[in-house]
Parts: sequence; C-alpha cells; structure tokens
Amino acid sequence: MSKHILLVDDDELMRRSLAFNLDQAGYRTSTAADAESALRLARRDPPDLILLDIGLPGMDGLDALRNFRLEANMPVIFVTARRRELDQALGLELGADDYVTKPFDLNVLLARVKAVLRRSERAASTGVPVRLEVGDLVIESAAHRATLGGDELSLAPREFALLHALALQAGQIVSVDDLLAQVWGAEYVGEPQVVYVHIRWLREKIETDPKYPQRIVTVRGVGYKLEPHLPAEGE
Repeated sequence: MSKHILLVDDDELMRRSLAFNLDQAGYRTSTAADAESALRLARRDPPDLILLDIGLPGMDGLDALRNFRLEANMPVIFVTARRRELDQALGLELGADDYVTKPFDLNVLLARVKAVLRRSERAASTGVPVRLEVGDLVIESAAHRATLGGDELSLAPREFALLHALALQAGQIVSVDDLLAQVWGAEYVGEPQVVYVHIRWLREKIETDPKYPQRIVTVRGVGYKLEPHLPAEGE
C-alpha cells in the first residue's frame, strides 16, 4: 500500500506541484491550506508523514506540530522559506523529524521523505525492549516517554531517539556515525555537528551539571557512552 503524505501549505501552486510530484513518486497525497483543516484530515485519514509549512495563516506550523503530537506520533518535516522561522523552530526544540528550506531541490525533498518514512518504519518494526532502565533513568519506547528519578523529561522526538539509542547500549561506546545512522539516517553520516548539538541539549535536561557530565560521557575521537551507574559522591 502506498504511503500517505499530508501536505500543509497555504501556497496553492506549491501544494499542487508537490502533490503531483509525490504522486508520481508513488505516494498517496492529501492537501490542506491551513493547520485547522490539516488536523481534521489527519483525524479522518491518518497520514504516514506530514509536510508542514511553518508560516501558515491562523494557527502556524509551530502550534500545528504541537497539536499533531497530541493526536499521534506522526512524522513531520517542516518546510519554510524563512530562515528566521526555521531558527525559531530549532530554538524551541519542537522536534520535527526533519527540516527543508524553500526553494528546495525535488530530489533532495524526496530523499528526506524516504529517509524519515524509513526511520519511522524501523522504529515501529524493530523488536526493541518496550521499557529500558538505566539506573534511575526509565525509557518507555512505545509511549515515547522518559523519566529521571520519577520525574518526566520533556524531550523532543530526536532527543528521545538519541537517548534511546544510547540506552540500548548503556555502558558501551556508541560512535558518532552510528548515532547519526540510527537517529537521523545514513544520509547524515559525516555531519557530526548534529549529534554534538543534540547531546548538549540532552545533557542540559538529564545532567546535574551539564558542564561536567556523568551520565552521557564523551569518549574523545570515538563517540559517547551512557553510564549505567553514576559515581558515588566524592569519587
């Protein structure tokens, strides 16, 4: 069965053009000119992926993403022509699965769509443990929920995926390239800065002192390790 993609953009020409090209690539598409209509469509016919313009009239793409996340864990690719909007989205750490700026090369967009869908399928089909416990850190895979010492962590989807990837190999070194391939897709291998930034964000949320991390440890020149046991005070 063809994957269903929901296009949300107030530019009619863009919607028609993208829908045509995605149809030609073998996808089934639905379109909406605003976030409210998109939410109604998604409830009636849940998409496998949403291409979401940030600068929408009425409810903007940032608020729309929050609503989509409340409805279900649907993969979302942000699309925007404005760098400031993209910076805002990144700054809020809303956790879209990818970002594409207009004007974009169609082949690049199709590659991103394919990569996000592949990651989504892999996450749904792999037989990973439903619940991971690393000391006082608990990760519930199906619910996309993580707690630390009983307190729920507010993690964007990519942060959750990164923490989950480290927790699956707790106590072992995971290379930067492996993290890129597992969390972002093989096409991101060679872009380590993406991992560095997300590790910094994660440390700010789970470390007592992010400047001196004890949970996510850097192994210089290799990668990172999630420590299963914290050192006792004074060590």
